[in-house]
Amino acid sequence: MGELNGGGLDTGGLDTGGVNMALVEEAAKKSGLLWLDVPGLPQPRAAWHVWHEGSAYVLTGGEGEQPLPGLPEADQVTVILRSKDKGGRLVSFVADVGRVEPGTEAWDEIVPVMAKERLNAASHEGQVERWATDSYVIRLTPAAPAVQAPDGYATVRPVPTPATTAGPPPRMMGGKKRRVDR
Repeated sequence: MGELNGGGLDTGGLDTGGVNMALVEEAAKKSGLLWLDVPGLPQPRAAWHVWHEGSAYVLTGGEGEQPLPGLPEADQVTVILRSKDKGGRLVSFVADVGRVEPGTEAWDEIVPVMAKERLNAASHEGQVERWATDSYVIRLTPAAPAVQAPDGYATVRPVPTPATTAGPPPRMMGGKKRRVDR
């Protein structure tokens, strides 16, 4: 497995298949979203993450957190990273899945970083304590060669979600109507 060493990801003798593992690290750092192809699910799921010292960390489970069924029990998943500017698939890799247990040194190191990066939380008060009791912090460490997106890669329909917008879109007040709207 790779370790962060001197600013770059050391592949530890891993055959990268012609793709620079530095691309994986750069793409993961720039984008706060990745896609996880978890065994047993019909299609990949989007997840926010934090890249820290050669691994991606995601949070799942608990009230108001992202549902990623099967991830805590999985041994490996395929991680798909998107391009920050285009939004399309940039690179993917197989990652080893490991839980970060509350009270460990790894927990004390990564959870404050995740709490700082967590956007749109219902409440930031007691957030870390809720994560310790109700959620899983999962470490995804690259374990197999990274591959670039194939030329014929197609997108998939988003997974249905109970998330909705807060209300109707804003209306423009006092603006000049367009000819089409008259």
